[in-house]
Amino acid sequence: MYVVELEFECFADTTITAVDKAINGLMEALRYNGQVLGREFPMIMGEGEFSVRAVCPEQESLHPKNHSDFVQACLQRLHDACLRGPQVRLLGRDMNSEQAADFGTPSWQVLYTTYVHTCSPLRSGDDLLPIPLYRQTPTFNGDHKAVVKWQTEWQACDEIQMAGSCKAEHAALHEICDTTSDLFIRGWDLRGRIEYLSKVPTYYYLYRVGGSSLMSEQARRCPKCDGEWLLEEPLHEIFHFKCDKCRLVSNISWDHLK
Repeated sequence: MYVVELEFECFADTTITAVDKAINGLMEALRYNGQVLGREFPMIMGEGEFSVRAVCPEQESLHPKNHSDFVQACLQRLHDACLRGPQVRLLGRDMNSEQAADFGTPSWQVLYTTYVHTCSPLRSGDDLLPIPLYRQTPTFNGDHKAVVKWQTEWQACDEIQMAGSCKAEHAALHEICDTTSDLFIRGWDLRGRIEYLSKVPTYYYLYRVGGSSLMSEQARRCPKCDGEWLLEEPLHEIFHFKCDKCRLVSNISWDHLK
C-alpha cells in the first residue's frame, strides 16, 4: 500500500463548513470505491489550500480511470466549495502494510478480513493478497459501499470477541461464526454477487473458535450442506476447511492448534 497526499487549492473565498463537506464527501466516496483505505483522513489547513493524507492500495489507485460515478460527482462538488484539485502527491510505500495482488484473474478468491486489516476484504485465493475493490465491477449502486460496510461490521465484531471482556462477546461471535447470523447472510450474498460479476469462484471465510478437542474439530462438516470439507493440508496456514459447493472456507478452532 502507498501513502498519498491530496492537496485542494482555494480559488475564491469560501467557508470551513463548505470545504469540510466537500473534501470529506470526496474521501467517503473514494473509500466506498476502495481507492483509499481506513476511516480517518486527517485534514490540514494551510495558506489558501487544504491537504489530506490517506493510504491507497496501489500507486495508481487515484487515477481517474478508477473513479466511480459517485467519486466523479463528488469531484464536481469541489467547485461549489471554491476548491480546485485534488493534486495528488505520492509520499511512498507504507512499510507496515501488505502489497496488493497482481493484476490478472485469480483461480479463486475469498472474502476474508480481521480487525487488524485495513486492506480490501477481497483476496486472491492463490496468494491471499488483497484485490483492490475498484478493479471489480461495482457491487451495487455504482460502487462497493455494501462490501466496505460489511467489512467494517465484521471487524467490529472481531475486535469485541478478541477483547473478550464483556457480555457482547457472545453476540459478536455469533455474527462471525454462525451461518444463521445477519452478518453471515449479508456477506455470503455479497460473495455471490461478486462471483456473478467477476466470473471467479468466490468464497466466504467463516471464523471458528471454541470446540471440545482437535479430533472433534477435524470431524466437523460443512455447516450449510453437511458435506466433507476438511483439507489434507491447510491453505495459506489459515483455511483448514473448504467446501466448493457452498463456497465456504474455515479454520480449525485456534483453541486446539499449537
